[in-house]
Amino acid sequence: MSDELTFDLRELAAEGEKPPTLTGAEIRGRAVRRRRRRRTALAAAGTSVAGALALVFALSLGGGTDRELPPAASPTVTAPPPATPDATVDLGRRVLSVAGRQLPISAGTVKTPTPTGRMTVVRKKAVGVLTARDLGFNDKYDIKAPWVIVLGASDGSENFIATMTFDEKAPGAHDRTSGWIGLRQADAKWLYQQLSPGAVIDVETSGASDRPRSSTPAGVNGGAAR
Repeated sequence: MSDELTFDLRELAAEGEKPPTLTGAEIRGRAVRRRRRRRTALAAAGTSVAGALALVFALSLGGGTDRELPPAASPTVTAPPPATPDATVDLGRRVLSVAGRQLPISAGTVKTPTPTGRMTVVRKKAVGVLTARDLGFNDKYDIKAPWVIVLGASDGSENFIATMTFDEKAPGAHDRTSGWIGLRQADAKWLYQQLSPGAVIDVETSGASDRPRSSTPAGVNGGAAR
């Protein structure tokens, strides 16, 4: 290249140069910030690598995440408490207690005692037929008794509560049945409306009185109203 051409090129390059837009201090500050960002990035990368190595180490010791967990403890099953009876019959005191009332009763005699235990109302009859066997009489005749409540025991046997139409003075004073529970007519009607099928009745002998039980001709214990 000739000297003249070289001179022209240098002059053209000199005219194209621009002064820097940043001062020297600003350039140094930018360099410092770049170094800080590099250090932060390197530190974060190191933390990630350390975490990955720790996870690999934990998996190698624990045998992986597929390890079976121990079975959860079974909840303790508590048996429900026995149902509170809807009514209680005290044969010794000749009393049937229900809904805050005490109704006088007449129960079975010494020869034909009333069955005890927990009973359940299985059905009701506005009018039922009591046979001579139900009444404990040897005579062969039947009577109609209103407000009959039939009770069922756990062994499948049945007994009943009914009106003593033939002797309303007996409830609370004498035991004159063949095992069933007799009430005065007004009390029997009220009890009939009070108890529904499924109601629970406990028949017990607590509080026995010293009054002798009346005797009647032998009959079938309990019986069943038709």
